Amino acid sequence: MILHAIVDDLRVARAAIDGGATHVQLRLKNLPTDELIDEGRPFRDLCARSGVTFIVNDDVDAAIALGADGVHLGREDEGIERAREANLLLGLSAQTVEEALAADNERPDYLGAGPIWATPVKPGIPALGLVGLAELCESVAAPVIAIGGVDATKAALCLEAGAVGVAVVRASTDAAAVRTALERAAV
Repeated sequence: MILHAIVDDLRVARAAIDGGATHVQLRLKNLPTDELIDEGRPFRDLCARSGVTFIVNDDVDAAIALGADGVHLGREDEGIERAREANLLLGLSAQTVEEALAADNERPDYLGAGPIWATPVKPGIPALGLVGLAELCESVAAPVIAIGGVDATKAALCLEAGAVGVAVVRASTDAAAVRTALERAAV
């Protein structure tokens, strides 16, 4: 079971780890690589001390320089081959079954699928829903992590639909409750 916290603040990352996050993804949008590396060091150190998988969003060069465990690339991001050469865990994004099938052809370590529910983090993007999540999970070989509007009240539904875990943004500070819901669903 994966609880993947997507963060841009060190306090939130600490709270997510204390609450049981298994992965922390640093998402600092639109920063040049050198600034992302500088900002990312405390996150990397926190994850290393805590035994939590550290993933960098969108920037393979920053992930390599930080000694991250992995990188998550969006549909428009480049760097799949470079990430593989560096032996980084590779996560790819998908919003539809068709996108998931295309991403699955790249043999990622996981697919981030969503949004499952409407979310202010991705305004205007149609929600996949639980039926769409189930169809997506059945269509791909890669493990699927559900994202988008996921909180403690909805996390278990994502596992029931076939996801191996959930990613949280706004609910990162409530990781303990999300983790509890996932553990109950996994029993």
